[in-house]
Amino acid sequence: MEYSDEKKESMKSAYKSYVLRKVLFVLVLVSVVVICAGVSLTLGSRNIDFFEAYRLLFQHILGATYEQGSTIWWDDFVVWEVRLPRILVAVVAGAALAVAGAVIQSIVKNPLADPYTTGISSGAVFGVALAMSLGFVVIQGTGGSIAVTINAFIFGMIPAVVIILVSRFRNSTSVTIILAGIAMSYLFSALGTLVMLMSSEEDLHGIYLWQIGTLQYVEWSTLPVMTVCTIAGSLLCVLIANKLNILSAGDATAKSLGLDTDGLKTLCLLVVSLMTASVVSYVGIIGFLGLVAPNVVRLVLGADNRYIIPASMMVGAAFLVFTDTLSRLITSVEVPVGVVMAFIGGPIFLLIILLNKRGV
Repeated sequence: MEYSDEKKESMKSAYKSYVLRKVLFVLVLVSVVVICAGVSLTLGSRNIDFFEAYRLLFQHILGATYEQGSTIWWDDFVVWEVRLPRILVAVVAGAALAVAGAVIQSIVKNPLADPYTTGISSGAVFGVALAMSLGFVVIQGTGGSIAVTINAFIFGMIPAVVIILVSRFRNSTSVTIILAGIAMSYLFSALGTLVMLMSSEEDLHGIYLWQIGTLQYVEWSTLPVMTVCTIAGSLLCVLIANKLNILSAGDATAKSLGLDTDGLKTLCLLVVSLMTASVVSYVGIIGFLGLVAPNVVRLVLGADNRYIIPASMMVGAAFLVFTDTLSRLITSVEVPVGVVMAFIGGPIFLLIILLNKRGV
């Protein structure tokens, strides 16, 4: 069908407007993340002005020093050593879980999927329980939080690897991936429960805190591995966003267009698993974020993964910073962020279901 030049120009203009709106939406979300982080820097037992907090950050980066014990020295210490690492971890973890959720929902074509669909959370809990209760560590010579982190990462990746192998079987479908993930979750959950039955009260408390997710004990050393995995994984997901769009049309259609669907699913599962495991192994299991963030974005932007993935990153980052700030402030005793996330994420997801005209 031939279009007139006027019609072609009209279509080009409409497409440019379409892209501009989506890009502007993502940029607005970036500013929301910055504002949430700035507000979080000012809140806590020591009140620090919004602009003062950012001034202290820039001064610290430029090498400013203060008299030890002075008011400004304490302000700098609180901002740089206490609050900033926690906020950055929240930004990175939120972005990683949201991207992982968006990708896993695309490859299994199910908006109810989340980053833990592959059983990573259950495997990680088992690894943590082994380290805390029985003193079993995969890499000998490590101890304390390092041993727990390594165990969580390695045992979290075991069910993910099994799912990847299952996905390579001929005629395996998205439903197969979900069912295999459920099977692995139940298996490792049972193993973790057996270990916890032999645990002391103190060990059970540590495992419990880890199961529901908390940012209370993060520090600067928490960031490097998580950040590298998140940046690399997110960039790769953005680069293959067009292929994910094709895959969403169905495996048969995607194959007819020359797409290696099995290879793409394997790559996505590997990337999602690494990103999720890198977060879970440091901060525990933070539920709902990877489920809610992509669905919120789809209500606004539609189904184009080229925009869903970066927008989900920003929504996930802002959401986790916001909920972690609430977890520090709502009571005199800090509430684990995973609990606050569930309280907020549950009603939001229910609202999404009600607003989604197509149904979930």
